[in-house]
Amino acid sequence: MTLSLVHHPDYTIDLPDGHPFPMAKFRVLRERLETELADTAVTWLQPEIAARATLLRVHTPEYLDDFLSGRTSKAAQRRSGFQWSEALVERVRLETGGTLLTVEAALAEGLALNTAGGTHHAHAGFASGYCLINDIAVAAAHARAEGWVRRVLIVDLDVHQGDGTAAIFADTPEVVTFSMHAGTNFPARKTPGDHDIELARHTGDDAYLAALRDVLAVLLRDVRPDLVIYDAGVDVHGADRLGHLDLTDDGIEARDRHVLQVCREMATPVAAVIGGGYDRDIAALADRHAIIHRTAAYL
Repeated sequence: MTLSLVHHPDYTIDLPDGHPFPMAKFRVLRERLETELADTAVTWLQPEIAARATLLRVHTPEYLDDFLSGRTSKAAQRRSGFQWSEALVERVRLETGGTLLTVEAALAEGLALNTAGGTHHAHAGFASGYCLINDIAVAAAHARAEGWVRRVLIVDLDVHQGDGTAAIFADTPEVVTFSMHAGTNFPARKTPGDHDIELARHTGDDAYLAALRDVLAVLLRDVRPDLVIYDAGVDVHGADRLGHLDLTDDGIEARDRHVLQVCREMATPVAAVIGGGYDRDIAALADRHAIIHRTAAYL
């Protein structure tokens, strides 16, 4: 069986000089994977933009209409981390469409991965922390609304707590959120999810993996989800400029392998997104993001 990977060239857009978000990483990740996985059974899928009606499954009409039309206030733009542009709107809708397509492929094949996604700080009515539309929440809500699944488990292993996702599904018991993150990191005020683990600053590979192994299989057995959406953020790496943890490349690979293996053992489909990663060394960052794709290809 081939592994479906989802990408669109417009995941990367131009940003103003000096912008801190590493937008080029999506393009470099695609290039890296084309080379490294050339001899594996990989199928590349290209998404379409997510429809407004689909985004409305989790976002308020007021927020969505302001964002889509360019009426977002300057203060709201500063909170999002991005200056509004038509290219940004299209990029975000493509990224969300990519996660929707990843979920659809995962349900058909057991495993699929996006080369973007993981915008877990976006709330129903506002953007935050480089997250404008919550692709994880949109995909989970869409899969349930379409009758593809009943229960969804979101496994969020980005270094930052998935506050937007937790808030969106606070009153939806069929969508269970699990976030394991650095307790001292953004956001300063956490939104309690269903299962949160706060790790101490400088937690390394061994302690991190022990904490994950203690909870993941138990959680899967308890929730019995029809789908896992996995946010495989690499800002847990010790070299990441916005992370407070000390994982290595090997630690990230062990983390990803454990998540995928446990889900496979329980016959649970997995749709993975890449989550955060903010190293200024784009080549090193793309290589970290490629870990989940390489792990999946050779699982």
